[in-house]
Amino acid sequence: MRALVTGGAGFIGSNIVDTLLERGDEVTVLDDLSTGKRENIEAAMANGAQLREVDIRDASAVAEAMVQAKPEVVFHLAAQIDVRRSAADPAADARINVEGTVNVLEGARQAGARRVVNTSTGGAIYGEGRTIPAPEDHPVAPEAPYGLSKFCAENYCDLFTRFHGLSTVSLRYGNVYGPRQDPLGEAGVVAIFCGKLLEGGQPTVFGDGLQTRDYVYVGDVVSANLLAAESDSTGAINIGTGVETSVLDIVEALAGQADGSGFEPEMAEERPGEVRHIALDASRAQSDLGWQAEVGISDGLERTLASLR
Repeated sequence: MRALVTGGAGFIGSNIVDTLLERGDEVTVLDDLSTGKRENIEAAMANGAQLREVDIRDASAVAEAMVQAKPEVVFHLAAQIDVRRSAADPAADARINVEGTVNVLEGARQAGARRVVNTSTGGAIYGEGRTIPAPEDHPVAPEAPYGLSKFCAENYCDLFTRFHGLSTVSLRYGNVYGPRQDPLGEAGVVAIFCGKLLEGGQPTVFGDGLQTRDYVYVGDVVSANLLAAESDSTGAINIGTGVETSVLDIVEALAGQADGSGFEPEMAEERPGEVRHIALDASRAQSDLGWQAEVGISDGLERTLASLR
């Protein structure tokens, strides 16, 4: 298969690139390297992956790269993922996450791609969980511009399916963590805490630490993307574990791997506007894609720490 991965030098994207190459696919990476890292794909490039340094806000450059690569499937992961940055500059967030997605969809259409697998977000779109685990028809109530921009991007995917017949699907991830994770984004707490543990520091916990998220391991997210690429399902599909894990649960799990040394949290003032509780109902992923999370939080944290040592 010929695949193109936008944001392929980033955390999740580079893991997808590696897996595609391992199974023998032809891979092109589109990334402007603003947050993605060249070192994430150096091995992939040595194994034949092609890197095109393109900003997805540049419609003509995106279209040119797509037409040259002629991908059968486009995995769209390039995005602005910093919730705080989205609040500080919502227009910039929309230019990347909404306009950029439109450019990717149009480029995929021009290149004759058969499928676009779009990366979206569960918790940031649903906001505070009214039903937990939250199904795909949970009320849309973003707490920040980031969630709204990702929801708009989903709707453009649906529009391109209706208007142009381009097959699309949007995967609404929980809080993805694992090797190569960047501390940006909500799931960045895992990367930050792992760094603190390895350097002998203390993790900072905002508020009471009882706020919960649905942490899903990056390897499981990669498998969801590959299954979604071969599926005909459209619309939004949750990708999560359905399990609520608190910030203090993360601290406790990491402390258990700290070779007996203390790993006590430093408590800090609660951050305003933070969602208290959310987890995702992944029933549709299981029925439509044949997917379910395989890696539990303890195993996932152990693998993440091992990648950093």
